Amino acid sequence: MLQAAQAAAGMQQYPAGALYIVATPIGNLADMSLRAIHVLSLVDAVACEDTRHSAPLLRHLGLDKPLLAVHEHNEREAAGDVLARLARGERVAYISDAGTPAVSDPGAALVAAAQAAGYRCIPLPGASSALAALSVSGDAVGAGFVFTGFLPTRGAERAQALKALASCNDTQVLFEAPHRIESLLQGLAEACPTRHVTLCRELTKQFETVSTMAASELPAWLAADANRSRGEFVLVVHALKPTAADDGVASHDATLRTLLAELPLKQAVALAAELTGAARNALYARALTLKAEANG
Repeated sequence: MLQAAQAAAGMQQYPAGALYIVATPIGNLADMSLRAIHVLSLVDAVACEDTRHSAPLLRHLGLDKPLLAVHEHNEREAAGDVLARLARGERVAYISDAGTPAVSDPGAALVAAAQAAGYRCIPLPGASSALAALSVSGDAVGAGFVFTGFLPTRGAERAQALKALASCNDTQVLFEAPHRIESLLQGLAEACPTRHVTLCRELTKQFETVSTMAASELPAWLAADANRSRGEFVLVVHALKPTAADDGVASHDATLRTLLAELPLKQAVALAAELTGAARNALYARALTLKAEANG
């Protein structure tokens, strides 16, 4: 494995005194990239979210490196040890328990500290549960996405977050732990019952599950099999389709407002249609709405 990694990635330059942000598998060890393996073999130390979790991964790769615990409770303080190593010209890797560091995981504060001190931070891309879930969601309406991660755990804050989620038209990606999944699915069913949701459980692992349904169906789906509550969850809340009333023309409001301020209604709509490619009838209806709003 190490020889294959060396052959595939060894020709690139890996500067000393740099922090390497290394993505690790989210479940399936075969998803570890050869470049990541090569860099982990080169570095002088590996900073990690949990040494108990990362030590077996390094052993699996045939590596023995000093491990530095850098987690959510000590990240800012532990950054000092990493910076001291970088100052000595060492290469240091940072890995979280699974996936890409600093995405709902520790790492961002460490990167910020290293950059502020003038050290290079080099990303080694790889597994990401958020992107894996998006790729199998079949959400053909969404253009881009909002990464939400874990919702607040407290009642009032969680309810407010669900309300905000339901009012957002964009694709949204959520994470959830098994002991809170029932509560989340019930909340989604109440907040946005007709909205489609892709629920991914245990991505890349033996019992991986990917199911898409209306949010109203989620609680019954979970209750139908006790095993469905186990494991880690990623949910993709699909984007809302433009309504027949606006056909998506609300995205052209800024253009319409500018033109309406200078031109008669019909001329403004005609020019907006030429500039945006949107349907003239839909733009005209939207322009009427904007004028009414402007006039109070």
